[in-house]
Amino acid sequence: MKITQVRLGKISVPLRVPFKTALRSVSSVEDVVVEIHTDTGHVGYGEAPPTGVITGDTTGAIIGAIQDHIAPTIVGRDVEDLEDILIAMNHCILHNTSAKAAVDMALYDLYGQLHQIPVYKLLGGNRTQIETDITISVNSPDEMARDTQNAVDRGYNVLKCKVGKEPEKDLARLLAVRKVAGPTRKIRIDANQGWTPKQAVRLLNQMQENNLDIEFCEQPVPAWDLDGLKYVTDHSPIPILADESVFSDKDALQIMQMRAADYVNIKLMKCGGIYNALHIASAAESYGVECMIGCMLEAKISVNAAVQLACAKQIITKVDLDGPVLCSEDPIIGGAVFCESQISVSNTPGMGINGIQPGKIVYLN
Repeated sequence: MKITQVRLGKISVPLRVPFKTALRSVSSVEDVVVEIHTDTGHVGYGEAPPTGVITGDTTGAIIGAIQDHIAPTIVGRDVEDLEDILIAMNHCILHNTSAKAAVDMALYDLYGQLHQIPVYKLLGGNRTQIETDITISVNSPDEMARDTQNAVDRGYNVLKCKVGKEPEKDLARLLAVRKVAGPTRKIRIDANQGWTPKQAVRLLNQMQENNLDIEFCEQPVPAWDLDGLKYVTDHSPIPILADESVFSDKDALQIMQMRAADYVNIKLMKCGGIYNALHIASAAESYGVECMIGCMLEAKISVNAAVQLACAKQIITKVDLDGPVLCSEDPIIGGAVFCESQISVSNTPGMGINGIQPGKIVYLN
């Protein structure tokens, strides 16, 4: 099974409601889709969102990295030589993790198809179903309460609340969310680097004193400030999860060695795909540090790849893969089944993606 072509396209999927964090506000998913074609007629699918504020990757950068560097590196190679191809891809251009992730998942898709096995079984086959949280965007307390009620009505048991924007309002926001969510549902929070270390400790202690029962706090301080992250972890009554601070296995190892966070978040777009995510998972297994698997604002192709990884590895104990359920429609055919909070992995060989609905993709080559 030799690679003959790398084809690129764009998809646009409106969100149900605007997605707001301390870093950005978005109203639709605007992603680059990758199709890797082979001489046997098999096609592997990948996807990358432009998330410049986090990864530095814009739409143009993703397209340019694939067209000018990655595609020439992999075209003509045999899918059977998966690791050689992935190593060559990771070395053909620096950074550009979103472009690498899209191609990586398409290659794993083809490798699974070649050997007639679903990717999650290829990687470990730990389970077939997972439960995701749903994101509550940062807004006024009243609006977050309304969004929480909507999530509760839809059957979600785990809520991920965005905070960190106008920090002085964060306690009121979470009090409003907890009142609607009730005592049994889990609430986890994500500050998206929005606090200073001392501010984070003060706010987290206030949340504890108000019996908000926060499961954990994600990335309270700027990504570069590992000393600040460790300060928060050492002084917070609430567990801390590192997200934007973790782009690679080396980042994860440093955080684990410093004990700068209690958990780490694996995102394919930050680390460059499944191949590199497995290295982070292995490091976490060695240190006994549980992982969450997350996503950017992505449609189903790339989130489906994260589902495959989540279903493969026991060390991934927390799931934040709500991208497709935040969308107002699903233009992707096949893949995992998203039934609100419950996600069931596909048992079709590869990733299980069968294509994109007609008229929903604009091809670029």
